[in-house]
Amino acid sequence: MENKPFKILGIEHIGVATNSLEGINKIFSNILGLKYVDTEEVKDQKVLTEIYDTHNGKIEFLFPTAEDSPISKFLSNKGHGMHHIALRVDRLQPALNYLKSNGVKLIDSSPRVGAEGYKIAFLHPKSTGGILIELCEK
Repeated sequence: MENKPFKILGIEHIGVATNSLEGINKIFSNILGLKYVDTEEVKDQKVLTEIYDTHNGKIEFLFPTAEDSPISKFLSNKGHGMHHIALRVDRLQPALNYLKSNGVKLIDSSPRVGAEGYKIAFLHPKSTGGILIELCEK
């Protein structure tokens, strides 16, 4: 393959879909000692995120705020668990262009704004071995 016009900088976060945020803070912050980052509503995705920093990537819990949320659909089909892996990249749009030109199916062909102000885009699980991958650029 040709030289990639972007670099993967690391794992930004692992997204976990959940039906309830109750008890999450107690175990992850109070008992395990992870730094609570923020709770944020991402309105266009109809989701509430609760984020914890492991000092080597984050865990993002995703709670649906509406019945037609993508997370509601995920939970009804697959149940509570890992929803996606987010990778930090240095140049998101060139990454999307490169991936598309190499036959990777994209959910988002151009970046949009996600939690914590990151520019984000998702790759379709049909092209990634069944795993939903999010690319993020700060």
